[in-house]
Amino acid sequence: MGISLRIFVVDDDDLIKRIPLTRYERLFRYDPKERFPEYAGKRVRYAEVAVELVQRKPVEILRMLYFIMSFDSEGRIDASEHEKETRLAMELLPPFGADGQPSQVIEAQHRFAKKRYDNEYRWTPSPEIEAAIIKAIFGSRT
Repeated sequence: MGISLRIFVVDDDDLIKRIPLTRYERLFRYDPKERFPEYAGKRVRYAEVAVELVQRKPVEILRMLYFIMSFDSEGRIDASEHEKETRLAMELLPPFGADGQPSQVIEAQHRFAKKRYDNEYRWTPSPEIEAAIIKAIFGSRT
């Protein structure tokens, strides 16, 4: 038994394409050799799917998350946009109280940050796209 992460890019025509996890990881490590020229200068929807494996075969989807990644003019991850996303993601954390005492002030900044983050870097798939991803994972047995 194990867990595998699968990455699927969704193009403008709602077609899905699986990209190898190794390439995805190299993109986010800013490997200068790793690029996707077909996505140069674009914001691209993708799905990150955690799958439970038994004997190296998928048996269950544990989690499906949907993000948007920005590419620079050469088809690499847009570093400045990724930095903006990371900073906004840090704002999602609820505030920590200095003394742990209850306060009369309600902190809502992290809630507003979540709305901004979801609006800029997340997306919701149609039932057809989600079904296509599931079919790509399990094949025709679903």
